[in-house]
Amino acid sequence: MPGIDECLLEAMRLPGARGAALVDWTSGLALGTVGEAPGGDHETAAVEAAELARLAAEHGTFTAQGADRPPVEDVIVSNADSYHLLRFIDTSFDSSVFLHLWLGREEGNLALARIRLGEMAARLVLG
Repeated sequence: MPGIDECLLEAMRLPGARGAALVDWTSGLALGTVGEAPGGDHETAAVEAAELARLAAEHGTFTAQGADRPPVEDVIVSNADSYHLLRFIDTSFDSSVFLHLWLGREEGNLALARIRLGEMAARLVLG
């Protein structure tokens, strides 16, 4: 079972991966980062991604009803040159972390990335 560093390095092997981070969405703290950061700063990217994750996770419109899992599976944001995939991770404590993968749009495969991040999230060992 991989830890944070191994998981992030595995994410960077996905086609088109520019950067990856494990972020606590309640605090905006990056627990681990690798590669480039959107906007050039990992800490700022983590805080901004956490705001988006928190919005999705805390509003009933977007959350699963009656599930014993994180309230949201993932959030996808696309822009002219890239994709941002936020994959929520189910943990034994409060499930307040997510993987943030930044993919180049031309080289990246969003469907593959979504599947692989789901697999990584299921195997990730925290603590």
